[in-house]
Amino acid sequence: MITRLFIIAVTPAISIALAVYLSDRYDREPISLLFKTFALGALSVIPTAAVETLLIRVNIFPGLLGVAFMAFIVAGLTEEFFKRAVVLKYIYNNRHFNEKLDGIVYAVFSALGFATVENIMYVVFRFSNNPYVGLYRGVLSVPAHAIFGVTMGYYLSLAKFSLNDEEEKLYLRKSLFIPIILHGIFNFILMANIPALASLLIPYVIYLWWTNQKKLNHYINESKKRHDRLNDDDI
Repeated sequence: MITRLFIIAVTPAISIALAVYLSDRYDREPISLLFKTFALGALSVIPTAAVETLLIRVNIFPGLLGVAFMAFIVAGLTEEFFKRAVVLKYIYNNRHFNEKLDGIVYAVFSALGFATVENIMYVVFRFSNNPYVGLYRGVLSVPAHAIFGVTMGYYLSLAKFSLNDEEEKLYLRKSLFIPIILHGIFNFILMANIPALASLLIPYVIYLWWTNQKKLNHYINESKKRHDRLNDDDI
């Protein structure tokens, strides 16, 4: 039973990680560095849980304000901050971060490391008696973490390859605050317990997939052009 739940919990993140790895077809990142990013993302659950526990205790807001605090601050801000910290501290200045697509790849791997541990906690331990939790989280929650990672990596790459310090600072701020907003909206829709608002979840998820697929495709095309240009220079 535990083994089956564990497989259900880890399969979505592994599948998405494999898809992202294969999409980086022109200059793939070292497996060891991707594994390290994934592992550090998983370990980021520890400080995230500690900070979230403290923030929950100071949530004195009533009604929907309290829900918004939980969605945008407790979950959105804290989780995106620590997932982003992994990339900033261990990857941002690494020599293998040498094209814009890399920012998305590493940010997604950090996010999926976090999402894997979170999913194990929910599916295997907290809701082991509910067979629908694994399906729901595999379809919505884990992919959502990956989507926020795409947005984060997109702006981290713009920061990394910016032309000046001011531009870099701007995109670094966006790499944190835009994922927080997207994450917060996603959580608020789920947590508000308002039927009319809940009906917006699927359109919102489709919107997230569409916009972030465009970001990913844009950097894949840039990666191909870079690869072709380097090959032409070698001829």
